Amino acid sequence: MFDIIDKYGYKNYDYLDDLLEFALKYMKEEDAYFSVILTDDEEMHDINKTYRQIDRTTDVISFALNDNGHLPGPINVLGDIYISIPKMKEQAVEYGHSEKRELSFLAVHGLLHLLGYDHTLGPKEEKEMFDLQKEILNEKGIID
Repeated sequence: MFDIIDKYGYKNYDYLDDLLEFALKYMKEEDAYFSVILTDDEEMHDINKTYRQIDRTTDVISFALNDNGHLPGPINVLGDIYISIPKMKEQAVEYGHSEKRELSFLAVHGLLHLLGYDHTLGPKEEKEMFDLQKEILNEKGIID
């Protein structure tokens, strides 16, 4: 279960419902809840500066509610994923692929962070997380 909150007004994200449902099943997290917030660079800059002490915008930030496993209860509340739509559009052009592919990548990337994956811990963790992202996107036909 998840909510997509379009604060930016992007509106072109209907495919995310199916992708995120699939990703939750793929990761065996069917009783989980999280939010995806589509926003602008200004808010992402503020969030990045406030919570990560990095004074610039970024593409995706995940706020996991529990980094140490599941919270007690019938639904695992994972947290929030913020995605900058302007940054996503810029990266789609830069990497030479569609906005659908870039937004899908960022959403799955953010979800994996909520599930405890962290590519910044080292080469092994980076490979594991990026391989999972690629598997999920490929299974849904969202290919580079």
